Amino acid sequence: MRSNARAPNPSANYWHGWEEVMKDETNIYGGLHGSPSWMPISSLEGAEVSMTAIAVQAQHLVAHRRPKRSFFETFIRSLIILCVAIAIVLSSISVCDGHWLFAKGKLFGLWHLCAIGNNSALKCTTSLTLANISGLNVGMTLARSMVSFAVVVAIFGLELLMVSQVCEDISSRKKWSMGSVLILLSFLLSFSGVLSFLILLRDYINFMGFTLTYWCEFIATFLFFLNGISGLHLNTITFPQNRMRKN
Repeated sequence: MRSNARAPNPSANYWHGWEEVMKDETNIYGGLHGSPSWMPISSLEGAEVSMTAIAVQAQHLVAHRRPKRSFFETFIRSLIILCVAIAIVLSSISVCDGHWLFAKGKLFGLWHLCAIGNNSALKCTTSLTLANISGLNVGMTLARSMVSFAVVVAIFGLELLMVSQVCEDISSRKKWSMGSVLILLSFLLSFSGVLSFLILLRDYINFMGFTLTYWCEFIATFLFFLNGISGLHLNTITFPQNRMRKN
């Protein structure tokens, strides 16, 4: 008598066991963000951390990348540096010479008081009290101190301007701003010295009596003001954030 029971299929049992194994692997590792079940979760997390670190480094490099400057901006900055250098030379010559006003037969200066003798020779003295002007000695000391210190401050400002262009880095714009501020400070000191000189000798002022060295100081004072303001304004309008806003 034959039995109707079928013999077990070995291949069916084999595939059933393989499906069970795959289910166990899926339960153990799981899939992270649609990833294959055979990849461990710890490996995926490590890969995501690495990619994030690379992205942060890339953004850091882009943020600290040297800004590109146009030819016009470079030309204007070079012109400002040149004008400041010319102003320093003019102011230095004016302060060293010091003879600013010729009036009533006398040559008034920052350091000397000269008078014309009988033989048309200048007789100079450092004692300004001989001019019989009240407060002239003290006031002239203050005036020449301010104009002399203005030259020193302008030299430091020029150095910062030049360094900001030669060594272009992240802080180059800060150096340019500091240099422009020092140039403006030089203008204030130089203007105060010139104004003090005019106030002290207000009774002797004659437009035709001002000497060439006085006009050198006047032009230098104007250049200090013009280039200090221009430097600060140029640094403001060329800031990267302002460019992004315009775009």
